[in-house]
Amino acid sequence: MQKTKEEQYKTVNKLVFKELGIETQHEHIVFMRDDSHVCVSEGFEALTRVRLSKGKKSIVASLNVITSNQLLEEGEIGLSNSAQHALGVKNGDYIEVAHLSHVNSLSSVRSKIYGNKLDYRQMQSIIQDIVKGNYSNVHLSAFITACAGSNMEIDEITNLTQAMISTGEQINWGTGPVVDKHCIGGLPGNRTTPIVVAVAAAAGLKIPKTSSRAITSPAGTADMMETMTPVDLSINEIKKIVSKEGGCIVWGGIANLSPADDALIRVERALDLDSEGQLVASVLSKKVAAGSTHVLIDIPVGKTAKVRTEEQAEKLKYFFKVVGNAVDLETKVLVTDGTQPVGRGIGPALEAMDVLSVLRNESDAPKDLKHRSILIAGELLELSSRTESGKGMQLAEELIISNKAYEKFMAICLAQGGFKEPEYASYKRNVFAQTAGIVGEIDNRKLANVAKLAGAPQDSSAGVLFEAPVGKKVKKGQTLFTVYAQSEGELNYASSYLDSLDGSNIVSIVS
Repeated sequence: MQKTKEEQYKTVNKLVFKELGIETQHEHIVFMRDDSHVCVSEGFEALTRVRLSKGKKSIVASLNVITSNQLLEEGEIGLSNSAQHALGVKNGDYIEVAHLSHVNSLSSVRSKIYGNKLDYRQMQSIIQDIVKGNYSNVHLSAFITACAGSNMEIDEITNLTQAMISTGEQINWGTGPVVDKHCIGGLPGNRTTPIVVAVAAAAGLKIPKTSSRAITSPAGTADMMETMTPVDLSINEIKKIVSKEGGCIVWGGIANLSPADDALIRVERALDLDSEGQLVASVLSKKVAAGSTHVLIDIPVGKTAKVRTEEQAEKLKYFFKVVGNAVDLETKVLVTDGTQPVGRGIGPALEAMDVLSVLRNESDAPKDLKHRSILIAGELLELSSRTESGKGMQLAEELIISNKAYEKFMAICLAQGGFKEPEYASYKRNVFAQTAGIVGEIDNRKLANVAKLAGAPQDSSAGVLFEAPVGKKVKKGQTLFTVYAQSEGELNYASSYLDSLDGSNIVSIVS
């Protein structure tokens, strides 16, 4: 007797896909009814990790069990938007469900939790499983936390870096120096990268800059650039742009460069955690994957920056130098001032405005951003032997003053897909000085938090316009900074945080 369609799919653990339109960001979630023949026969429970297959495509997802029949009919299965996209299914397609094989590398994660040292083989096994999607957010959180603080020795950091390099794409640019730079972050504003890329490319260097989106800050370089030009480019597109213009400024995640790093960053952002070892591995693995040969690292130091002491900065400097050498990168590290924001804008669009102001040689361009960009670009020009020692800053400044850097920046934007002017959000609130005096100190973290509560970086035009650098004389009632938000609700959200603080908690004014 011929089997019905329902009987056929039941014999092979298949269910019919129904689109539910549920957004879970990057987390792959599968939805099945508790009375589904698959759940019943396989003994699946909520939060079980299962493997889903359609043809040759396969992903791993966490199971959410539905106890009513309102979302799914008998024999149906639903996926989160990210899982649907990854598996490439549409309504009516059959999806096969199976148990996930034991993830052996989790034993290494447990070993690390108990303070044991991991070798290269163990690190590689963990990273391979992360890239395959075998780790849930819980597993990723466990690994990140186990490696946080000072829990990784230098050879472990090297092993992690090499493992992350080995699991992704790598670009080969042939002969000649390929330069890059990275700032550790934690300092509001400080958007030197686009200026440095424009200067380096205008000087004839090759600088394929792949940048991250924000982890714990109001904006990452990719977020900021996206307010002006597309950044989600493939490796082939990156090669074409760099071949034509000498440089690019794109999001690294789309190009599959060190893909494990993107999974780790996503969970680090949720945990508001950025460990030393994983920071070094994250930065250097992406530099190697992008084909760089010479890299300059900027470490800002300040009481409320990400790196708070000179001692911590020197430790990171040592890590970068040793690991950089192990992965064949010529690495130079600058320890810079991290006591206050750089530039005026905090948030993607506002930081983009600062960048354009410097590149366009506007008279009121933020001097601190311009000086820091020239310093970093000059050091990079010297590191790559583009100019002799002591002449880098002079060459960098000349390229900005002559508008060659701006012309190169615009050419890069056009090559990446076009240029648009960044804009302010619609709603704003001014924060005023309660007393007259001199600005003595700034809490970078609280200032950045205001920008995030206002909607940055998700709302690209949200953030803070800061107008009270250390040493500035202010009058009572003078504007210290302005908060911008896309909606009245978000502005009120940021305002409630401001109102809960004494104004001196963010900007300290000395009488």
